[in-house]
Formats: sequence, C-alpha cells, structure tokens
Amino acid sequence: MHGEIMNRQTILFCMIIGSLVIGLFCAGCTEQTVTENQSSGPQQPSKGAISFVATPYGTELSSGNVMLLMLEKAGYTVDMKVADVGLSWQAVGDGNVDFFIGAWLPTCHGQYLDKFEDDLDFVRKSLIGTRCGLVVPSYVEIDSISDLNTNKEKFNSKIIGIEPGAGIMVGTEDAIDAYNLDFELQAGSEIGMLAALKDAIANNKWIVITGWSPHWMFMGWDLKYLDDPKNIYGGEEYIATFTKKGLKEENPEIYGILERFSWEPSDMESIMYDVQNGMTDKDAAQKWIDAHPEKIQEWLGTP
Repeated sequence: MHGEIMNRQTILFCMIIGSLVIGLFCAGCTEQTVTENQSSGPQQPSKGAISFVATPYGTELSSGNVMLLMLEKAGYTVDMKVADVGLSWQAVGDGNVDFFIGAWLPTCHGQYLDKFEDDLDFVRKSLIGTRCGLVVPSYVEIDSISDLNTNKEKFNSKIIGIEPGAGIMVGTEDAIDAYNLDFELQAGSEIGMLAALKDAIANNKWIVITGWSPHWMFMGWDLKYLDDPKNIYGGEEYIATFTKKGLKEENPEIYGILERFSWEPSDMESIMYDVQNGMTDKDAAQKWIDAHPEKIQEWLGTP
C-alpha cells in the first residue's frame, strides 16, 4: 500500500506541474489537469510520433504504460499524456491526441460518450468484465445501497469518493438522488480514498467508497459491492478504445495495433498489484510485457 500511495503522490505532483503548461495541450481547459510521460530510454530510429491519453488511475496507468512500452518497441516515438476523464475524452475528440484506451462504458463514462461520440472513431472493446459501484468491506453487515440510510451513523453519513468529474462520481451523485440517500459524497483522490479504506479496515470500522474493478484493492482486502436494485451503476461493463477521426487512414499500422489490443481483468490487476507492492508503473508494465511475449507479438502483428 505504501508503494501505491507514494507512486500516486508522484503522479499527482506531476499533474499539478502539468497544469501550468496546459495551454500546450488543450487551450481553454485551465481547470483540468494534464501531465506528459515521454520515454527517456534508448530508441531505434522512429517510425513517427504517436500521442495518447490515460486517466490518472491504476487501471489506466497500467494499460497506458504497457501501450507506451509496446509502441516504443515497435519503433515509435510515444507521448503518453495523463489527464482527468473529461479532458481525456475532449483531447481525442478535438484531435489533440491520437487515441484513448481507457473508456469505461456504457455507464461509467456514458455522459462523455454522449458528448463526444460524433468526434471520435470507436475501435473495439479491449477489456470485458469491468464494474463500478459502491463498495464496503465484507464485514459490513449490509448488502444493498437501499440499506445505507438506516445505517448512516455507522458510515458518518459519508461516501468516500475520488476526483470530482470522474464518471463514478457523477454516477454516485445520481445514486444519492435515486435512493434518496442522506449522505455526503466526499470528493478527493484515489490515494485519499484508499488511505481511508485502509484505516477503516485496520480499525474494523464501517466505510463505503466509490469502487471499480479491475483494481488491486480487491486482491489486497476482502471487499464487496453493494447491490444496486435501481441499476444506477449498470451491470458488467467494458473498457473500449477510441481514436481521433481519421487515424485509421492516417496511420493504419497504429490502428491495426489498437484493433488487436485486448486483454483480461487479471492482466491489469497483476500490474496494479505489483505497483501497490512498490514497483513503478513502468517497471510493473515491463514485467508484464516480459512475461507475455506472445501477447505483445499478437498485438504488434509480428510473427
């Protein structure tokens, strides 16, 4: 956990610095947060420059760094930008980056798809089996969102959330209205949410958080989703890849790689778990790549 927190603190520091130069990425979006992650390692002669965007969460930093290292292996100069959810969708829609591999659909990012769908090209579903919702430790003696109000004192009438504007935060505001919950949604960060969860579990206290899977926290702790009878968060979901308009014609090789890019929740969780245990995002991604050479060859379309 300590390694995860330190890594995420580093990311957040970089995001703050990135906001000072945001005009280089998306003019007029000064309330959003952006960083860039460019490789400094040795590279072969470049096939050209490629840019993409990832959100600042363990799921997308795992897939993002795998994509970054794989495309460098293929001979590209790669610029991975890190931005919050809304700006990520906008960046691809505006054509400021080439692609985005972190679209959680149909529910979690549904409002962003509605806004930008006409400005994007859908490539494929890259991971099936995601889920969003309200999560509690398994020792908490309720099983449904409908039971929250009758136990609000045990939760201090708070749902511990993450960054404002994240899809799951928008969904949780909807859930508060739909279930008439007498709860405050406490915005913060993934780091802060995980720290609060760790402290509550250590002291056997009741806590409810905005959760999603794949995520290493389900490997580290015994957790459960609260049932959602009103289906506010949707059922089993997926992660999809989108490109800017025209990338297929502009760069068919990159588009082909994105068409082949698909993996399992367990792949993503294994990278996040290594990060949680002290590895850097990039080192954990490289460990996974080294252990799956046949998958990398499949994605790159090489024999």
